[in-house]
Amino acid sequence: MNNSLTTGKIAPALLRFMLPLFIGNVFQQLYNMADTIIVGRFVGQNALAAVGSTGTIMFLVIGFSQGLTGGFTILTSQKYGAGDEKGVKESVANGILLSAIVILVITLVSTLSMRGVLTLMNTPSEIFADAYTYISIICLGTACSVSYNLFSAFLRAIGNSRIPLIFLVLSACLNVVLDLVFIIVFHMGVAGAAHATNLSQAISAALCLVYIVRRIPVLVPERHMWRFYPYATGHQLRVGVPMALQFAITASGTMIMQSAVNLFGATAVAATTAAGKVHNLFSQGDMSMGQTMAAYTGQNYGAGNTDRIRGGVKASVIIMTLYSVIAGALVLLVYKPALGLFFKAGTDISAMLPYAHTYIVLCVTFYIPLAMIFIFRNTMQGCGFGFLPMMGGVVELICRLLMAAASMKLMSYPLAAFCDPFAWIGAGAFTAIAYRFVIRKVEKILSEEYNQNHL
Repeated sequence: MNNSLTTGKIAPALLRFMLPLFIGNVFQQLYNMADTIIVGRFVGQNALAAVGSTGTIMFLVIGFSQGLTGGFTILTSQKYGAGDEKGVKESVANGILLSAIVILVITLVSTLSMRGVLTLMNTPSEIFADAYTYISIICLGTACSVSYNLFSAFLRAIGNSRIPLIFLVLSACLNVVLDLVFIIVFHMGVAGAAHATNLSQAISAALCLVYIVRRIPVLVPERHMWRFYPYATGHQLRVGVPMALQFAITASGTMIMQSAVNLFGATAVAATTAAGKVHNLFSQGDMSMGQTMAAYTGQNYGAGNTDRIRGGVKASVIIMTLYSVIAGALVLLVYKPALGLFFKAGTDISAMLPYAHTYIVLCVTFYIPLAMIFIFRNTMQGCGFGFLPMMGGVVELICRLLMAAASMKLMSYPLAAFCDPFAWIGAGAFTAIAYRFVIRKVEKILSEEYNQNHL
C-alpha cells in the first residue's frame, strides 16, 4: 500500500495532500459560480436571486449526504492506515450499499418537501417560481452528487487527492459549457443551470468509478463481499449519522440566516448571493484542510500514533492562521470588481454594494475561527468521534438563530450578515475545547489497545 500519511514530515505531507483538494474545491466553487454568473448575466437579477436563495437548501440536502458518505469512508481510512486490505474492501462495499439507501431517501424527502421549505424561508414572490424549479431539479440529481462525493472520499481515504481533482476540473469545465448551451442556446433559464450541474457531477462520479475499478484494486470489493457487515454498518452509521446531522444542523442555521436576508428584498438577496460566492471561493482552503485532517487523522488513528495526530493539528493551525489572513486581504481587494461579473451590463451595482460590503467585511474579520472549526471538527471525526463535532453544529445553529432573530426583530441587515461570523466564533471555541477532550480519550483508547496486543 502507498499514499500513506503516517510517515514523513507532517507539514509538507499536509500541504501535499491539501493542495489538490484546494484546487478541486476552488474549481467546484467556480462551476457553482458559473451557474450564478451565467444566470445573472443572461437571465436576469431576479433569476440570480432565485438561484442564490436556494444555496442554503442545497447545502442542507447535499451537505447531509456528504456528511453520511464522508463518515462512511472514515472506516476505510482507518483500515488502510492499519494495513488491513480485507477491511478496506469490506468498508467500501458496505459504504456503497448504505449510500444507495441514502440516495433514495434524500431524493424522495427533499423533492416532496421543497415547496413548503421555500415558503417557510420567506422566499420573495417574484423569485419563488424560479427558485422552486432550480432546487427541485438539483434534488432529483442527488444521486450524482452523492456518488461523486463517495467515490472521491474513498480515494482520499487511501491518500489519493490528485485523481479526484483531475476529474473535478474536467467536470467544472464541462459544467460551464453546458450552462452556456442550455441557457443561451436552448433558453432553458434556471432549469438549464440545474441540469448542467447534475450532468457534470454525474460524469465526475463515473470517471472516479472507472479509475477505481481499473487502477485501485484495494478499493474494489470481491464478489462475495457485497453485503452488509454488522461491524462496518455500526461504525459507519455511528460516525456518518452525526456528521450528516452536523451538516444538517449547520445548514438549518444558514437557512435561518437566509430567511432573515430574504426580508430585505431581492436586491439584498442578489447582493448577498454574489458576495457569498466570492467569500466561498476563498474559504475553500478551510474545507480542504478539514478534508486533509480527516484522512490524515483516520490513517494515524489506525496506525495508533497519537503524537502524530497532535503534531498534525499543531501544523494545520499554523498553516490555516496564515491562510486566513491572506485570504481575508484578497477578498477585500477583489469583491467589488467581482460583483460586476454576476449581473447584466447596465445593472445598478451601486444599490447592491452596501449589502455586499457589510457582509464581506464581517466575514473576513472572523476567518481564523472559521478555519479552526474545520481543523478540530475533522480531526475528531477522523478519530471516529461524531457526537462532539455534531454538537459544534448545534452551537452554530443556536448562534445563527439568536442573531437572525435579533435581525428580524430590529430589521437590521448588518445583524443578518453577522449570523455567519457569530456562529464561527461560537463553534470555533466549542470545537477547540472538545478536541482537547477527544485527544486525551484517543490516547487512552490506543494505549489500552497497545497493552492488550502486547500482553
